[in-house]
Amino acid sequence: MRTPSPAAGTPSFTPPPSPLSRPDLQGTFGMVASTHWVATASAQAVLERGGNAFDAAAAGAFVLHVVEPHLNGPGGDMTGVFVTADAPSAPRVLMGQGPAPAGATIEHYRAEGLDLVPGSGALAAAVPGAVDAWLLLLRDHGTWDIADVLAYAIGYARDGHPLLGRVSSTISLVAELFRDHWPTSAARWLPDGEAPAPGTLVTNPEYADLLDAVVAAGSGAGSRTEAIDLARATWRERVGAAVEEFVRTPHRHSDGGDHAGVMTAADVAAFEASYEDATTVTFRGYTIAKTGPWGQGPALLAACKILEGFDDAALDPSTELGAHTILEAQKLAMADRDVWYGDPAADDVPLAHLLSEDYAAQRRALITDTASHEVRPGAVAGRPTPTVPILRTEYASSAPIGSLPGAPTGGAAAGVGEPTVPVVEPAYPEPVGRVESPDSPEHTGATRGDTCHIDVVDRWGNMVSATPSGGWLQSSPTVPGLGFCLGTRLQMTWLDEASPSALVPGRRPRTTLTPTLVLRDGEPVIALGSPGGDQQDQWQLLFLLRVLVGGYTPQQAIDAPALHTTSFPGSFWPRTWTPGGATVEDRLGDAVIAGLERRGHVVTRAGDWALGRLSAVTRDPATGMLGAAANPRGAQGYAAGR
Repeated sequence: MRTPSPAAGTPSFTPPPSPLSRPDLQGTFGMVASTHWVATASAQAVLERGGNAFDAAAAGAFVLHVVEPHLNGPGGDMTGVFVTADAPSAPRVLMGQGPAPAGATIEHYRAEGLDLVPGSGALAAAVPGAVDAWLLLLRDHGTWDIADVLAYAIGYARDGHPLLGRVSSTISLVAELFRDHWPTSAARWLPDGEAPAPGTLVTNPEYADLLDAVVAAGSGAGSRTEAIDLARATWRERVGAAVEEFVRTPHRHSDGGDHAGVMTAADVAAFEASYEDATTVTFRGYTIAKTGPWGQGPALLAACKILEGFDDAALDPSTELGAHTILEAQKLAMADRDVWYGDPAADDVPLAHLLSEDYAAQRRALITDTASHEVRPGAVAGRPTPTVPILRTEYASSAPIGSLPGAPTGGAAAGVGEPTVPVVEPAYPEPVGRVESPDSPEHTGATRGDTCHIDVVDRWGNMVSATPSGGWLQSSPTVPGLGFCLGTRLQMTWLDEASPSALVPGRRPRTTLTPTLVLRDGEPVIALGSPGGDQQDQWQLLFLLRVLVGGYTPQQAIDAPALHTTSFPGSFWPRTWTPGGATVEDRLGDAVIAGLERRGHVVTRAGDWALGRLSAVTRDPATGMLGAAANPRGAQGYAAGR
């Protein structure tokens, strides 16, 4: 799909990279793109057997739980945005973000001696939401029986799958933590006391048994809908009982202390995934659809509105002017995210004002020729501006934020955060893989969790973009009887009653998970997303600018050099930041990078192919042509279709 800029006669963008790392896929039957080739292949297999995009996405997502356990898990969360073929102009959000448990109070955490929610351990866990969300989507918009959808994941969990090198590395990095403090994780991930070698066929029989029980719960149901609802109830019952019994035992957290968790079976039983209307803005004639302010999605929308007032020449990420302008717009959008966004079910979030044309113009006027080193949230009439959260500027690692490592080194700290790919990757087209460096996790012992992504479009026009995350194998101890651990999303909350992201029982933590849907003239044309924590929307913004304004194809946009700002407090423990920080891929070029530095940006070079893990699927409503593209960085994400 090539979408030329609607602004005829304006300056063209820097020519796209050539040659491409892989082709832009095109076809008319169905397309899938995800962060792991096995999930992509599984989802495409569902399409080939007559399933629709929602059947395929659910099947692929459950496979991701098995084959990328260092990036997501059944104890984590997810958000999705989708449209159906019968309502193409009405994007909806699939809400799979569980809330804080009833016992997760600021008073309790402070009494534990904490000033931040830990980055690992059960105190960081929100109620698991991913599985219920996928089953809800399957029930309401899929066509397949649950047994057929889950068969792919059950097969890989019971019969085994080849272990990724990065999973093996992650296990090695936390092996000491597992042996000394998390014995259930040691039993799960350290057979014979050592991490399995890359390529080892690994299984998860406990999880396979659990999924079999979930399927069996609905086997005698009178309808497909009833069968899935029985499966959801069985999931909540079994997971809740196992979690409550297990987390009562104190265990090591990222602060170095031993704490008991607070989650109960009642917390798990009370959560049900749901749907919401998407939050949208228009940009250059396109409609961009995101989650509400319980996610960071509106920050991308705010950045789009700020940037819409600039000429095309100022929007090319591959130029000094464009990179500078984009970085400054992102800083302003993220500053508003950190002081205004929260769960609208509990907070009066002034989102209409924050996304308005007048407010965007006010924010746009703050962008000058030099880099800001401040966190500058905007004002809302009649509302006191909340204080900026604590700004920790010290780093525990020299690695660039947004690449591995980047978390405090060693011990329980090894399970925190949500950045993206390894710190150094060789330039394409050389063989892509980890490059040893003094700062790599193998030497520092530092690692963080990450995220997955999957996009699907089918021949009928159904389209879904979803970002599963949390519940990484290094998040917290493996729960006996389940085969997986809890997530750590509560680390995104603050132990500060005045913050819209304060830790409050029953409130959803503001998540970084932020898939995107793009529509033109009421028809969906692109579904996209990326892992990367605070960088997810920043990297997606680059994609949107290059495709919607610059005329790049999706694969050209994904391959192009990436960058992002770190000039705001990170969402993950220990909440560090770099005033004026900008992390860039070296392929941006010495001249552009030097220009950014002259403007006052504190630049970190991350390597040639180190930032961003986007994938996307596309649809041309006029011709029915479908497309797909996936990230080459790390040689793990792939697209498929025909």
